Amino acid sequence: MKRKHEEGTPELKKDKLRKRKSFKKKKKRDSTSTTSTEIEPCVLPDAQCDNLLDITQIPPPDYSATPPPLKPRTSSLTNSTKYYMESAVATPPPPPPPKPRGRGYTVSVAIPGSICDNAQSPELRSYLAGQVARALSIFNVDEVVIFNDNPGVKIKGSAFEGVTKKTNPNIVLARILQYLETPQYLRKALFPVHPDLKYAGLLNPLDCPHHMRANEKAPFREGVVLKRPVKKGRGSFVDCGIDKEVQLDREITAGTRVTVRMESYDTGSKYYRGTAISPDTPRTEQGLYWGYRVRLADTLSAAFTECPYSAGYDMTIGTSDTGTCIDNVEVRHFSHCLIFLGGLQGLEPVIESDESLSNTSAVDLFDYYLNTCPDQGSRTIRTEEALFITLSSLRQQLTAGGMTK
Repeated sequence: MKRKHEEGTPELKKDKLRKRKSFKKKKKRDSTSTTSTEIEPCVLPDAQCDNLLDITQIPPPDYSATPPPLKPRTSSLTNSTKYYMESAVATPPPPPPPKPRGRGYTVSVAIPGSICDNAQSPELRSYLAGQVARALSIFNVDEVVIFNDNPGVKIKGSAFEGVTKKTNPNIVLARILQYLETPQYLRKALFPVHPDLKYAGLLNPLDCPHHMRANEKAPFREGVVLKRPVKKGRGSFVDCGIDKEVQLDREITAGTRVTVRMESYDTGSKYYRGTAISPDTPRTEQGLYWGYRVRLADTLSAAFTECPYSAGYDMTIGTSDTGTCIDNVEVRHFSHCLIFLGGLQGLEPVIESDESLSNTSAVDLFDYYLNTCPDQGSRTIRTEEALFITLSSLRQQLTAGGMTK
């Protein structure tokens, strides 16, 4: 009874009326928003109507015709794979690499040993010889001839005690050049301790092709014959700087340096097998640079006459600042070339002091008398500098003019 009394109060009646009125107003508002309104048609001008597509003029499709065949969809990966497969089939295989071509010609350089006297200390003498050795190996020089340009000094038959003021500079230069050309693993067996080689260990290595590592499987190697008892007819054993000794096909005197053609690198056998060959074989067969030989000559004329090749030098070149400019000369074909460089005074005083070359001019003595550095900025060019300049200037012509195998 209490609840009915509360519902019948005037305040509750007013709230109910207020809610009913708000609900009617909301319903009326929703009904007016959902009524449809008429949309006026959009009329375009005549100029714009001409550009519109008239669908009434398009003919209907002909369904009686056979449709074109559908192509299967392929991914880009399939297309790219197919393209590379077709291109691989269409492209012919590359030609095989050319066989190694031997080099039949040789290049020799003759320099005076007196250039060592121009150095002020034993260290500088060794460094000077190292520069000469680097130039010879870089430009593939096969022979270096050290001639004596001082008539008062004799090379052969004279004793020397090392790098001192009284030492023969020709022998000092020859010994250091031989030491640097020898592979590192053979130097201890071939060169005893000597004062001339005191600073040779500080010089830059040549790193020539025949200076091989222990793990290289090369067809040729340099070695030294070991002193060990061998049965007659069993050949000699050689140390080639590898993990096993090499057994040769012949007997050779112990302590001799020898060039070996490696027959096999059979890891199962106790020894490797090889054949003793000429040091020129790697050059003539495969065109490999196999170091340089060192030869001493008492005079300038002996550099010509004591040639190790049977046919002699068929082309000689002299260098001087009074010679013909190298830019205007093209050397001819040759088999053995000999290039002369002078000392402090040049080649002219050396030719005049040689008795066997009396009344002979420098122009008549050589096939070519060239100035390899025209318009020089210095009054003098040192011999080790002229060696680099001359070989660099003649490199292309010597390569083109040399007789190949």
